[in-house]
Amino acid sequence: MSQPPPIRPLSTGFSFRVAPGPAPAATPSAAPPGPRPPQSVLDAIGVHLSSGDMPAAFAAAESALAEGYEHPALLNLSAGRLEAEGKPGEALVRLQRARFLAPRDPGVLNALGLCLLTLEAASEAEAVFRDLVGIVPDFAPAHANLGQALAASGRLDRAAGAYRRALDLDPSQMTALAGLAVIAARRGAFEEAESLADRVLEKAPDAADALMAKARAEADDGRLEAAEARLRKLVSDPRLPGVGTADALNLLGDVLDARGDRLAAFGAWSGGNDILRRHYAHRFAGTGALEHTRRMDGWIARNPGRLKPAAGELPAGPARSHVFLLGFPRSGTTLLEAALTGSPDVVALEEQEALADGVRRYLRDPTDLSDLSGAGPADLAAFRDAYWTRVREAGLSPEGKVFLDRYPLNSLKLPLIQRLFPEATILFAVRDPRDVLFSCWRRRFQMSAPMYHLLDLRSAAGFYDAVMTFSMRVQAEAAAPWTFLRHEALLADFDGVMQSICRTIGVEWTDAMRDVGARNAERAIATPSAAQLAGGLRTDGGGAWRPYAERLADPLATLAPWVRRFGYPEA
Repeated sequence: MSQPPPIRPLSTGFSFRVAPGPAPAATPSAAPPGPRPPQSVLDAIGVHLSSGDMPAAFAAAESALAEGYEHPALLNLSAGRLEAEGKPGEALVRLQRARFLAPRDPGVLNALGLCLLTLEAASEAEAVFRDLVGIVPDFAPAHANLGQALAASGRLDRAAGAYRRALDLDPSQMTALAGLAVIAARRGAFEEAESLADRVLEKAPDAADALMAKARAEADDGRLEAAEARLRKLVSDPRLPGVGTADALNLLGDVLDARGDRLAAFGAWSGGNDILRRHYAHRFAGTGALEHTRRMDGWIARNPGRLKPAAGELPAGPARSHVFLLGFPRSGTTLLEAALTGSPDVVALEEQEALADGVRRYLRDPTDLSDLSGAGPADLAAFRDAYWTRVREAGLSPEGKVFLDRYPLNSLKLPLIQRLFPEATILFAVRDPRDVLFSCWRRRFQMSAPMYHLLDLRSAAGFYDAVMTFSMRVQAEAAAPWTFLRHEALLADFDGVMQSICRTIGVEWTDAMRDVGARNAERAIATPSAAQLAGGLRTDGGGAWRPYAERLADPLATLAPWVRRFGYPEA
């Protein structure tokens, strides 16, 4: 065999889970290449591959490696065996070595990118697939796999572009079709999602992503029995990865809830969350974001008044005005952002990290914010500039606009925001804490240390309490009053509340602000609220926690003070 094995196809699975994180700690050896195996060994492996006898190909490759031979094809096959055995970390070492030996080998690059996706290192996988596209620009799977990497980091607009490019090259590209079906379902375009899913399922009846997209469309259309049957079959499939089973259980819970089977729905949601907690425990278990928040709150409580704006003038930013839209997840910030961007004067940064440089410098140690409190205008100006650089790198032009930074858990960065941008307007979204808790627990987010807390009801309630305690303490020392936005009031009187918000941030009210459904379809990032906004403004959704009140008794007790503070009825 004179050529490496064919580029391995991407198995249809669930890869839309975790925001970009650090690559696994594996690095290629820089040792000189070992001896090349005899051509007869490579030819024999080629025969096994041509006949589909993968066990024999794996065994031949391992035997050659054990004899001290080295070749990218041998390492690629060995990595494939390790992945099949559930050892992607070990496979990564082999593939990185293979890339070191053959940096432009398409088969190696494709396998490496897929392995990185399995390890949920989305940004590293994206870089590898971009290299692959550069080497084989007309190879459809390279673009489809790049779409998988982009979707894994939440950039759905770019992912869709990569998928469409794959289909331009090969209209039968199943990975791209399934990926577009998933994106359509996440955005609430259920007819499109079902059409795309059906095209995949005609040729690949067990394609998990297409089955999920189909089930979402059936559930939205009220075909609950069909959706339930499809999801139960999917959940029972032992080939489905753990996080895929969790996704299917989560949707099954929604379907069972719609059918009125509360006990089974609660069990499905709990089962899915338990899977995710075990899956991500090695990365996020422990005190994490909850303890970090409590420690920052403790420092501020012990050091009142030390986070006031710096003496001296900070340079003006490029935006006409600057607005931070904060709160807790599922408090209505997505709806507010979709409405406000109906104004041509508003440009929005949607759930992207622009404060990272300042966070690394000033918020690493939550027990001591002295460096932040003591930073002078020159230091703060540098991090303001870094913020605006990241905004422009995200493809946005804030010049002369009202710039809206919507990221609910930027609430955890309020001390930094208050010091860097004392002139900014703070819009703080509030919703019935019981609805927030229940919605956070049953909906899926890109996983991170804060979101890990939401997989457990008690932990989620404790995290909500910590975030609100911390936010209200910072608010008490703010340079200017915050504007609190009650989600239920917005739904009850959309025009009136939005006109008041417009006056607050200095833009003209426009009727286009009502058309949140159309703008939702253009979103670059799909949040759990995206599908709900697809149909436009809705006034339902409140009180979904009530049928489950008995099972929520302990966490709801934690939220009771906030229910009272925000003026919601206790019954």
